[in-house]
Amino acid sequence: MRKIGKMVTSVGSAGSLTLMLLAFAGGRSTASESSSDRTPVLVELFTSEGCSDCPPADALLQKLDQQPLAGADIIVLSEHVDYWNHLGWSDPYSAHLYSERQNAYSRHFGLATVYTPQMIVDGSAEFVGSNAPKAQTAVAAAARSAKQPVRLSAVALEGNQVRLNVEASALTGAVRGADVYVALAQNRAYSRVTAGENAGRNLTHVAVVRSLVRVGTVAGTQTFTKAVTVKLPEPSDSKDLRIVAFVQEAGTGRVLGAVERRVGE
Repeated sequence: MRKIGKMVTSVGSAGSLTLMLLAFAGGRSTASESSSDRTPVLVELFTSEGCSDCPPADALLQKLDQQPLAGADIIVLSEHVDYWNHLGWSDPYSAHLYSERQNAYSRHFGLATVYTPQMIVDGSAEFVGSNAPKAQTAVAAAARSAKQPVRLSAVALEGNQVRLNVEASALTGAVRGADVYVALAQNRAYSRVTAGENAGRNLTHVAVVRSLVRVGTVAGTQTFTKAVTVKLPEPSDSKDLRIVAFVQEAGTGRVLGAVERRVGE
């Protein structure tokens, strides 16, 4: 069994966190810059409410969700792992699926262990999730890479489920196969932690993944089109959800394209 560890960081005080987030001040997107003018960049954060080093990374992900870098349409996902749950606090947003996804990334990057908080940018760069300078560098680099179009259409609420169409363009270059994923994420989540390393803290999260499903594959010169139905989590507020679709190269884990829509828009 793969050893599970925690990356220890020194960012803990409010003052340190403020300085960390100021690293993004020089590259804020303007209101006139629409998402179509920016390159989509998928940022995944593997985190846990049972980890005392994770709140600064959660705060950084919230900052990234505010689109601080010109030229980048940053699409964030917060994936709560379950391997911290035995240490006193069971994270209500955790699932083993996200631990398995993180382990797959660990094998891809050749890491000896998994850790939290860990941030992954476009499936191609990984680092401690609270490291703002590395996040800025990785997102900026990813925004300079050409992406394949991914589209969401006909997004509609029907009772306790969301119906939508996912479209992805044909593969280009040397890419031979890619998986298409659809994630349903809660825009905002809050917890009052009463046990474990974060006991007594009020924690906030953004884009908390509640469902992540591989809906198909893209191969060769064929485009991808599929009607998808996603069940809403219980309980949930349909006005507080977003849908994210992305295409990920099989084997390498590199994200080739991504798109986001708020449910109810």
